[in-house]
Amino acid sequence: MTQMNGKSAVIALGGNAITQPGMEDTIANQFANTRRSLDGIVDLAKAGYNLAISHGNGPQVGNAILRVELARGKAPILPLGICVADTGGGMGYMIEQSLQNRLKQEGLDRRVVTIISQVIVDRNDPQIAHPTKFIGQFYTEEQAHRFTKERRWVMKPDANRGWRRVVPSPQPLSVVESETIKTLVEQGTIVIAVGGGGAPVYIDEKGNYEGLDAVIDKDLASAVLGRDINSEILMILTSVDKVAINYGKSDETLLHDITLSQARQYYDEGHFPPGSMGPKIRAAMQFIQDGGKEVIITSIANAGRAFDAGVGTRIRPD
Repeated sequence: MTQMNGKSAVIALGGNAITQPGMEDTIANQFANTRRSLDGIVDLAKAGYNLAISHGNGPQVGNAILRVELARGKAPILPLGICVADTGGGMGYMIEQSLQNRLKQEGLDRRVVTIISQVIVDRNDPQIAHPTKFIGQFYTEEQAHRFTKERRWVMKPDANRGWRRVVPSPQPLSVVESETIKTLVEQGTIVIAVGGGGAPVYIDEKGNYEGLDAVIDKDLASAVLGRDINSEILMILTSVDKVAINYGKSDETLLHDITLSQARQYYDEGHFPPGSMGPKIRAAMQFIQDGGKEVIITSIANAGRAFDAGVGTRIRPD
């Protein structure tokens, strides 16, 4: 059995861990990409970290919704919450199997399990009434107006490429299965959880869980999971080696080690747009505010070296 070091980390895999831009999104390619994304996770497992893994599902849930639309009138319509849970299960299976095989090859005795996660949100979250998250395929303006009437979808133009459906993306509050996840992680099991941000649920008047058509940001859900299982470290793996301010400008500056206050200042100054680095920095700030010790943001390729000096962007308490 691997000697554990008593430290725990939540690793949030970005969407490019499984689906690469410009590559056909076949299951074979997704498996190949998944296997290539595991180096850092395996290195942390070797070092004895207790681990939980989360992952994005943007392309996959988009494909799931497309299948639902193509089957309209031929098979029962699946709501968005079910599509999120379905992709969480399918992608969890890919990560779980790939990681099990890799750990076996490395001679590491670590168990791996996927838990389909329900994430509690506030049913009165402002996003419910005013959704902003684009999902699914593009439609013409004529189709958009028709679907608004027939399907009661909220439709908006997306970057002059057409019209798309928008759904709520409420703030995650807690993970229903967190106690089970925490117990498993503390015992050394590597748990794959809150896939795609988890399936959003609210608590109704009778105290029951009830699903809703929404999606939750994966990084924000990962921060909440980290808080709920008392993780010291949140590692957010994305497509860039380091976070930058003035990104893409002549005075672009890479960030190495910053404090929570500095992160908040840069965020308030508008350096991290909502559609790119914004949710990751929000997740980092939330995790530190809730008692986390360190957030590391870096690329998947650097994951295995993330604790080396100079690798990635680190955010710590003041």
